[in-house]
Amino acid sequence: MEESMMFLTELRENFGTAGKDIRTYNPVTLAYIGDCVYELVIRTLIMDQGNQAVNTMNKRKVSLVKAETQALMANAILDRLTEEEQSVYRRGKNAKTNTMSKSSTASEYHQATGMEALIGYLYLTGQQTRLLQVMKMGLETIEGGSGLWE
Repeated sequence: MEESMMFLTELRENFGTAGKDIRTYNPVTLAYIGDCVYELVIRTLIMDQGNQAVNTMNKRKVSLVKAETQALMANAILDRLTEEEQSVYRRGKNAKTNTMSKSSTASEYHQATGMEALIGYLYLTGQQTRLLQVMKMGLETIEGGSGLWE
């Protein structure tokens, strides 16, 4: 069993929460956790570049977690997703949300919500390896081939 799946299993066992069928979750709910997981991956990659001023790290993080960047990533990798992943993305993109970003267009915001829903889905279904592949594909596209990890 993948170590990350063991983490989810252990988390659910320790807190007595039953794993629900993730496919039935509202896509905005998937985006809620996906936003957190996405940001955690970005923060980890930035920290792995070495000790830096927190302000410097935060500026870099903000540039990568904003809706505009997530929309660019989603557009760049959409054709490399499985049918199931594309379906989750579309459900997230088309979901009705009660909020809107002040710094992005409505289209970018919806695409970012789709990306976050996909990340949340992959995380909650224990597909962390695929989650990281998806994020790496997207980051390589927006970083022009020179990823954060180099």
